[in-house]
Amino acid sequence: MMKHEMWRYARPILRVGLGLVFLYAGILKILDPVAFAASVAAYKILPYNLNYLVAATLPWVEFVCGLLLVTGYRVRAASGIIIAMNLAFMAALASTIVRGLDIDCGCFRQGGEKTSAWVALARDTIFLAAAIFLCVKHEKPIVTGKIPAWE
Repeated sequence: MMKHEMWRYARPILRVGLGLVFLYAGILKILDPVAFAASVAAYKILPYNLNYLVAATLPWVEFVCGLLLVTGYRVRAASGIIIAMNLAFMAALASTIVRGLDIDCGCFRQGGEKTSAWVALARDTIFLAAAIFLCVKHEKPIVTGKIPAWE
């Protein structure tokens, strides 16, 4: 397989994969906003009221960005927002490590074991790299004036 063809398949696979991750993470948080607000509060970064604001809005941003990536619409914008979210979250995780807080990251928890800050930081580094790749190497749509067929 030629190098160019490999990248041809890597972009959509990476785009849909990252999109599904953010769709899933957003849905979990949307379904249980109180638990997510508790996870946000555990970081001890925001004032009390802002924890609820973040818990009410961030999951929807994740969900919409995931949906945009899966559908292939506004990939660069969605990737840029995911980059910003990941950088903010990685900074928050790093702050918990520096401050010695032993908390669950709150991302994919469904009653299972908690995820350490180090594991979440490693995972988010991979998500960050994928989002940067999609943002930089996005495919520009060909404008033909016709609605593209879903083949």
